[in-house]
Amino acid sequence: PGESGEAAAFARRIDPAREPGLSPEQRRLMAQVEYAQRQRALQRRLRSRNVLLALGIGAVTFGIYGYTFYSVSQERFLDELEQEAEAARARA
Repeated sequence: PGESGEAAAFARRIDPAREPGLSPEQRRLMAQVEYAQRQRALQRRLRSRNVLLALGIGAVTFGIYGYTFYSVSQERFLDELEQEAEAARARA
């Protein structure tokens, strides 16, 4: 807030390889933090993909399940067999 025209020092992006005042330990730590941030971003992206995949698989599974119940309820061949058996009993 006190600086005019430039971003504050804490918001300035630096290249650790070109920054003259950094020790090798500081450069290693910065690389470690950047790697951890990339991993977290990758995990978030993969988590959302996994959720979408799970929802898709679940939708297909429930669709097959529902269609199976629907098609089984439409089958009348056992009813026809029972009617034929009753007719055969009545004739006998």
